[in-house]
Amino acid sequence: MKRKQIHDNTHLSLEQRKIIQTGIENNSTKADIARTIGKDATTVAKEIRKHRTFKARNTFNSAFLCENRKICRKGCVKKCENHIEPKCNRRDKSPGACNKCEKLKHCKFDRYFYDATVANRAYRTELSACREGLNLTPEERETVGQTISPLLKQGQSVYQILSAHPEITQSERTLYYYIESGVFKDFGVDNFSLKEQVNRKQFKKKYKKRKEPVNYTGRTYTDFLQFRLENPDTPIVEMDTLYNNPSGPYLQTFLFENTAFMIGFLHEHKNNECMSGAIDYLQKRLGADLFSKIMPVLLTDRGSEFEMWKMFELDKSGNSRLNIFYCDPMQSSQKPHVENNHNFVRDIIPNGYPMDKLTQSDINLMFSHINSTPRRSLANKTPLEVFSFFYGENTASLLNNNNKIERDNVILKPKLIFSGKK
Repeated sequence: MKRKQIHDNTHLSLEQRKIIQTGIENNSTKADIARTIGKDATTVAKEIRKHRTFKARNTFNSAFLCENRKICRKGCVKKCENHIEPKCNRRDKSPGACNKCEKLKHCKFDRYFYDATVANRAYRTELSACREGLNLTPEERETVGQTISPLLKQGQSVYQILSAHPEITQSERTLYYYIESGVFKDFGVDNFSLKEQVNRKQFKKKYKKRKEPVNYTGRTYTDFLQFRLENPDTPIVEMDTLYNNPSGPYLQTFLFENTAFMIGFLHEHKNNECMSGAIDYLQKRLGADLFSKIMPVLLTDRGSEFEMWKMFELDKSGNSRLNIFYCDPMQSSQKPHVENNHNFVRDIIPNGYPMDKLTQSDINLMFSHINSTPRRSLANKTPLEVFSFFYGENTASLLNNNNKIERDNVILKPKLIFSGKK
């Protein structure tokens, strides 16, 4: 018996997507949601899977998850041949997202969230992009080009040509766009063929593609506050960038909030590849378990060098390694610890001092002296002493070879690293 078609073959609207989101939050099946909005169940399934947002799990104290973890004798230090990724019926089958899941607060899995507004905006952007281009077949282009070419050379306007040639179905505005875009260039028709534009400068790339806005859903400062409320014992690392010249070099800094311990990396370029490369280096040097223990959460600003969050949250194999959150725009006060600790850096590298002669060894030496400076907030202990107490002296030395400097030998002046450099 042929199944009766109940759907109407139209695009999903924002209202229908809001119903889908409500259905997910109520733990309804995809079939139930589909019946409510008059669509096929496969349409709902594809919509959720395509437009749900990935949120990496908290890797603190659990770098890897495996169904065989309790029975495996080797221990889950890294993925092995016996690794089986844990499954979640609500996330992986029906309804297909984690919105308002009862187990969400204590869930250790990667998560997916569906937001109707975000999904509708992404769909509209994709719909607009797929409609870009020419609505002409090669034969139609040939016919239109041969028709308008001699008439434009005779000084006629586009309006005049269209009024005399009803076989050209394109509108006046569309024809202008095609001419300006060079569609009929093979027929000797370009921007200078138009009467009113002969004296205008021709632009090679008039329509430059806009930069897509960064999607910070699930990683805003509000999300960070909620995460911290649910995970009060998870260590936080604040990340920032310093430079004295807009053309570089650039100093990427990390501040371990619970210990005031700071490290830094010198980069020639200010981009996501360089900044995430420092994370790759630390993960490789520390090992997956230790890395997840001391750097489970990153808090940073919305600088362009940090906006590609997947490069920071996921390792080279695509596995989740940390959670990253972003401060609100123009709110550096939301990461006060790293901002305040930059005062020590500025004592040694003041504004205006050239950084192009510095090496990573100079940066490591600078932070050895900064981390050996006692703090009132640490009960007269140094950041290095507190960090070593929590994570061990060997861990501190692995972080860019930080060494203990005797208190009387600490130097917080430019001569520490600029002496002898011209």
